[in-house]
Amino acid sequence: MFDVHAGYIVIISGAVTALLRFLPFIAFGKRRPGFILYLGGVLPPAVMAMLAVYCLRGVNILSGSHGLPEAIACCAVAALHVWKRKMLLSITAGTAVYMFMVQVIFA
Repeated sequence: MFDVHAGYIVIISGAVTALLRFLPFIAFGKRRPGFILYLGGVLPPAVMAMLAVYCLRGVNILSGSHGLPEAIACCAVAALHVWKRKMLLSITAGTAVYMFMVQVIFA
């Protein structure tokens, strides 16, 4: 059965997300100020670095697998990204490598 309240939440969340993504293009058009171009260049790597730190914050190298699955997955992500320069591919493959490590090898 369809939950109407949940449907409204999804629709409103989608509309707000779309508005926030389109707002810089609507506000600035083709003439973007220098700080917008600067933020567009530095924010994606900064966000990825923060996500990496967040994901690795709980790794304890003194117990269990000593952080080997995480280290191997990070190396796989870095190597694949240097080779192919495809962020989605790198993240997906790194996640698959990590899940394989913790589910099969270090289980």
